[in-house]
Amino acid sequence: MSWQDDAGRDLVRSFGPRMEMFVRGEGAYLWDADGRRYLDFLAGIAVNSLGHAHPVFVEAIAAQAATLAHVSNYFATPPQLELAARLKRIAGTGESGRVYFGNSGAEANEAAFKLARLHGGVERPRILALTDAFHGRTMGTLALTGKPYMQEPFLPMTPGVEFIDSTIEALEAALDDRVAALFVEPIKGEAGVIDLPDGYLRAARALTAEHGALLIIDEIQTGAGRTGEWFAFQHAGITPDAITVAKGIGGGFPIGALITFGAASELFYPGTHGSTFGGNALGTAVSSAVLGEIEDEGLVQNSADRGRQLRAAIAAIDSPLIDGCRGQGLLIGIALRLPVAKAIVSAAQEHGLIVNAPNDETIRLVPALNVGDVEIDEFIALFTASLRTVQDALVLDVDAEGVTA
Repeated sequence: MSWQDDAGRDLVRSFGPRMEMFVRGEGAYLWDADGRRYLDFLAGIAVNSLGHAHPVFVEAIAAQAATLAHVSNYFATPPQLELAARLKRIAGTGESGRVYFGNSGAEANEAAFKLARLHGGVERPRILALTDAFHGRTMGTLALTGKPYMQEPFLPMTPGVEFIDSTIEALEAALDDRVAALFVEPIKGEAGVIDLPDGYLRAARALTAEHGALLIIDEIQTGAGRTGEWFAFQHAGITPDAITVAKGIGGGFPIGALITFGAASELFYPGTHGSTFGGNALGTAVSSAVLGEIEDEGLVQNSADRGRQLRAAIAAIDSPLIDGCRGQGLLIGIALRLPVAKAIVSAAQEHGLIVNAPNDETIRLVPALNVGDVEIDEFIALFTASLRTVQDALVLDVDAEGVTA
């Protein structure tokens, strides 16, 4: 029996077949059971901000586990309060901000959904989200996810959510005084690393404020320095009513949070929401250590700098398959001229490189924030070889109109 047999027998099939079995990680690298090394440019889907087995991450877990792991939310702990204050500071909430802790991005967005309902009441039954957005797979967050094929097996959805195109014109047409909240991903990662139109977040802030609706920004994939700012909304120079965070704030430890700004911070009251494990001492200590290392080592700026370096290097690759890059910082989508993303991911794995295909025409790169010259040079070599492998398997017709197979 192989590990594939064990996984196929024992694990729920909602994820499909596992692509590999990894047994160890260090820095930007993973090793499989046979001892083969892989360059990891997926980082657990933008989770492992410091890479694998970073000493700060390891030491924070060991020290806190040996001190205090969990006491429930009937009580406070120093790591919980330290992380809440840190998140408020880097998000720029001011004194009025508050933090709710959960265990994942989906839980953070569930809390944000309830925040929207508390704000809206019966007078504001409408909640707006964007087509092709992704906010999670729980029943509440699935209702916010603008992907009909994901919703279809679980209909009916939680009512009240309406999906609009990602344009300022659509936003202007949809917003009125019956809207409780607008949910927005600053970059739609699962849709293929799709940037919003220029000025969208500024327009969204102005229009939601005009109509009394909350602006809730999903920073689960874009937060923790991933785009070259602590949070992607900061590129636009706005102040939202709430953001949701997870993934990179824990560096590999499961944790999520809802961070509120201004008047939205007063909407929750005792009994309206909760989580047994949310904000436990172990998770918050690790997250605070990870964010502290990102800050101390200048990794937010490194994300901006290395993102530019990666884009330039990708642009220099001589391949008829590449059609440019999207995203910001170290959240990069490589656009393809043909729907061969899954073939490229497979070829990359054969060459010892881990990347991801959120759709058939995009390769997603989300390496650790401390990536450097050595890893970028190795990525370019391995990715170029992977592209050649796919190109060699295709009969390409390249002309002035583009590429066909």
